[in-house]
Amino acid sequence: MSSKAPAPAGSRITICEVGPRDGFQNEKTFIPTAKKIEIANALLASGLRHMQVTSFVSPRAVPQLADAEEVLAGIDRPEGAWITALVPNLRGAERAAQCRLDAVHTVVSASETHNRKNVNRSIEGSLSEFPAVFERLQAAGIGVEGGIATAFGCPFEGVVPAEQVARIARRYQELGAESVSLGDTTGMATPLTVRAAIRAILAEAPGLDIHLHFHNTRGVGLACVMTGLSEGVTHYDAAVGGLGGCPFAAGATGNICTEDLAYLLQESGYETGVDLDRLIAAALLAQEAIGRDLPGQVIKAGPRLKRHDPELTATAAG
Repeated sequence: MSSKAPAPAGSRITICEVGPRDGFQNEKTFIPTAKKIEIANALLASGLRHMQVTSFVSPRAVPQLADAEEVLAGIDRPEGAWITALVPNLRGAERAAQCRLDAVHTVVSASETHNRKNVNRSIEGSLSEFPAVFERLQAAGIGVEGGIATAFGCPFEGVVPAEQVARIARRYQELGAESVSLGDTTGMATPLTVRAAIRAILAEAPGLDIHLHFHNTRGVGLACVMTGLSEGVTHYDAAVGGLGGCPFAAGATGNICTEDLAYLLQESGYETGVDLDRLIAAALLAQEAIGRDLPGQVIKAGPRLKRHDPELTATAAG
């Protein structure tokens, strides 16, 4: 069982911003559509070029994202932007097909119990509908990215075997997906489980591009990123300010933070295309809209070489 070569320092790493979808979906108070558009545009202006903007889920299930079409119509699209949305089923795919999208992100859980909680059907029920979903979107000129939730563990079932994740990844590849994203739905990933899942997929579905989507529930999200880099993965999801969490999974908390991830990558010698100061400004805009302090660290501390006026800093007495 072989792995990819490590991603060397100096290589370009893709950060996909998922805050406007995965971050906002958990917020109980409705964020005005115009504010969602303003935040998305600020994030794109920071240099981010991949963004999961919304989800075509039932408005009854996730009322925060009922304005999916309006948000997609209102965002700026700088050159090189890759704009995606999540679709849980064929009904969502029908809505997505009417919008200007580069790709959609489908999702099935590697855990039977979580899949029933998340989309109210079995794993096989979700997979059996995907051929129609792929056909509908491909006919509209929209690409499809495969997604696997609870890829590193389930809050209901516990351990999720890497082989189960790899089997689902192979099904996606057979359907025509060029990539698969492994979702750490409740922050159960560890460096060991990440390495096992990546290597199992490389063995079962060679040539399939692997994306990683970590949450920071137990504080090891960025450690898992470093493991992914060591295994050759160059695409990572993150949410502005560390927002997010699955509304249908017990114990879920936020995604790894976009600013923290960009800082880590840049300080480790990787290229991201992101202006960190502008990204922090976008995070502050999101924090203002949410109305509470967000969990990200760089939003508070700033870049490593941020200067402070010594005249404004207290001097120790004695």
